[in-house]
Amino acid sequence: MKYKRILLKLSGESLMGDKQYGIDELRLNEYAEQIREISNLGVQIGIVIGGGNIFRGLSGASKGFDRVKGDQMGMLATVINSLALSSALTVKGVKTKVLTAIRMEPIGEFYSKWKAIEEMEQGSVVILSAGTGNPFFTTDTGSSLRGIEIEADVMLKGTRVDGIYTADPEKDPTATKYDEITYDEIYVQGLKVMDLTATTMCKENNLPIIVFDMDTPGNLLKVIKGDKIGTLVHN
Repeated sequence: MKYKRILLKLSGESLMGDKQYGIDELRLNEYAEQIREISNLGVQIGIVIGGGNIFRGLSGASKGFDRVKGDQMGMLATVINSLALSSALTVKGVKTKVLTAIRMEPIGEFYSKWKAIEEMEQGSVVILSAGTGNPFFTTDTGSSLRGIEIEADVMLKGTRVDGIYTADPEKDPTATKYDEITYDEIYVQGLKVMDLTATTMCKENNLPIIVFDMDTPGNLLKVIKGDKIGTLVHN
């Protein structure tokens, strides 16, 4: 295996599958199966899931919500998704542990770096929910922070596109894909990979990112084995 410990970032939107809202059980189970595959190989896995399929603080703020309350609602949305993934993994015989950035026992244990690492070393898939616990930080920043804290070898950003393109491939048919790119090139070209806070944290702490298509079953295993899929972001 190329990577021993990973931080996997999943978007809330992708959990919707073909639905307009909420969680698509088929997509959830596909994700759980891919995670089970690599967990069985002994890869240590931390996961951060967004909440955009349920509530997004930023879009709430544009509709008149208080931004802090909106972001807190978004954090709770990530907890719902984390519990759903934990449940789907448990059914497949995978040990999981949900840690939350805000105290909410008995839903999950309060996050600490050492708790997360201890659980991963004992073979549990650790799901890190509620973002950073602070408003104004996205789950991308949450996953950068957690990836750095748990000393992951790489952050894997599972999306519905197969990497980073010169423009949005869903809108621009002439967009071409990068096999690899530096953090600085992302800044200069203004590419929307993650928000700038998240990208800066990865850059300053030398955490490489691989952006890949998680919606194709088997891709997560390919990335772990070091196959050239997706786009590698590095210094």
